Amino acid sequence: FGRIGQQTAGIAKALGMHILAYDEFPNNDCRELADYVTLNELYAKSDVISLHVPLFPSTNGMINKKSIGKMKKGVIIINTSRGPLVNEADMKDGLESGHVGYYATDVVSSEPIKADNVLLTAKNCIITPHIAWAPKESRQRLMNIAVDNLAHFLKGKPVNIVNK
Repeated sequence: FGRIGQQTAGIAKALGMHILAYDEFPNNDCRELADYVTLNELYAKSDVISLHVPLFPSTNGMINKKSIGKMKKGVIIINTSRGPLVNEADMKDGLESGHVGYYATDVVSSEPIKADNVLLTAKNCIITPHIAWAPKESRQRLMNIAVDNLAHFLKGKPVNIVNK
């Protein structure tokens, strides 16, 4: 339940949604924003699931036939995180059966999307071309971070160091 998940939760909460969150390392500061639950509870209780998860071997394919089977019928799933979090064939099956009501994604398992991607023919599926980061505000924030990084570097006090 990191920074992006928290921002998304804040918007959802403002719209009147009750927020459930799963995180291997819960942050006590976020308990006013969301109720932490187990991953299985999140699957079982959520009407909408928005993925904000890094891609690790443990999260690769986390949305699959088995996890979809634990979800409410008609669940809406949104993925603006990483394409491989979702097993796309299982997602198509979930959409076609109606177990998944809608799937909206900004990312797919292989980009650019291939013509034979099963999601292209799935019902109730919206795919955008990996542009969730593209609003003017996001680009401005990236430019501000770059300028701030350079200013700190020139002062001999670098920030956002990747290779300590």
